[in-house]
Amino acid sequence: MRTLAALFTRDFRLATRTGGNTLTVVLFFALVAILLPFAIGPDVALLQRLGPAIIWLSALLALLLSLDRLFLDDHRDGSLAAMRAGPVALEWVVLVRIFGHWLTTAVPIVLVSIPLAPLFNFDFELLFALLVALMAGTPALAANAAIGAAITVSLPRGGLIAPIVILPLAIPVLIFGVAAADPGAGAARGSALLFLAGYSMLVLVVAPIAAALALRSGAE
Repeated sequence: MRTLAALFTRDFRLATRTGGNTLTVVLFFALVAILLPFAIGPDVALLQRLGPAIIWLSALLALLLSLDRLFLDDHRDGSLAAMRAGPVALEWVVLVRIFGHWLTTAVPIVLVSIPLAPLFNFDFELLFALLVALMAGTPALAANAAIGAAITVSLPRGGLIAPIVILPLAIPVLIFGVAAADPGAGAARGSALLFLAGYSMLVLVVAPIAAALALRSGAE
């Protein structure tokens, strides 16, 4: 447990230090989410309908921006080899890395979504549904990102290949995430939120095993 706590603390400090990854991700998310409404135009009804999709796509792109922090830096400086040979199972290391990635990227994105609500004319109910959907679905995005990053960490130009691996896995999250925050969702909103929560729990079980297997295979 001490090893895992030390790993989490190290990742958290690296991500949140001045000029760290968290600030870059949040600024990228905010810029994409702010610029797209200007491109769409002043149609309030259209912005409210497209707003959830814009927020989700912006969040996905921002999370993809931080892929290199998952395993690539550790692969380059030799830390990943030490983790493979360490006393803690690699699956637990991956799970801690996923949690750290989610906490330092997805959670700030959720918080920044609140002041962006007036751009899309979100009322309180719609904003609350969007925030709950983001909290339920972004763990799955972070876990899928770990799988893609682990598969491509030892490949030349792996940073370009990883998004191709991750994007198909993110499709269910995008579909149900947007559906949960749709202004006309009605009773279907609860079902969409339940799917997001269930999918996230499933991926959080599978992702550490799959990512650890990919990391071990990449060392051979």
